[in-house]
Amino acid sequence: MSNHYYSQKPTVPSDRKKWSFTLKGHLFTFQSDRGVFSKNEVDFGSRLLVETFIMPDIEGDVLDVGCGYGPMGLSIAKHYDRHVDMIDINERAVELAKDNANLNSVKNVTIFQSDLFHKIEAGREYVAILSNPPIRAGKKVVHSIFEESYSRLVMGGELWIVIQKKQGAPSAIDKLNELFAEVEVVKKQKGYYIIKAKKY
Repeated sequence: MSNHYYSQKPTVPSDRKKWSFTLKGHLFTFQSDRGVFSKNEVDFGSRLLVETFIMPDIEGDVLDVGCGYGPMGLSIAKHYDRHVDMIDINERAVELAKDNANLNSVKNVTIFQSDLFHKIEAGREYVAILSNPPIRAGKKVVHSIFEESYSRLVMGGELWIVIQKKQGAPSAIDKLNELFAEVEVVKKQKGYYIIKAKKY
């Protein structure tokens, strides 16, 4: 089955659509397509994560893991004027994210296809990592995102994730507490948890 949003090459026929959405006070025009996550609008979880996120007071770059067609990474790049690396396993999502960066004149991003962190250069570290993790890909994948994020953050860096309570937020918090010195539920809304984990 290669029509999950976490498939490398979606086989569902392309049918692009274009629409506008405001994130962090900036109006964006997004192109989306079949075979990518939340193709009709920016999903509630990603929106809540973007609006809740506060940039750590450390100079450095940001990583968006599982960027989809780009709403989180592009809005963070535009709002904070930091460089954001944006990765996704889905090649269609990556092409959309690149097109959306051009469409919205966001230059301070690097967007590339990567199965989790595999294509990120050795030694590359970030001050913040954001992810709306692919819950349907399974707990092993989600936990590997947490583990890799820890190793890719600078000291004082932060991992920000969104996860629904019914989709495993409590067990995600338990896993994060095994890895990080400080784990905080920053916000709860409509069953969604925004969780911040800080590396010391």
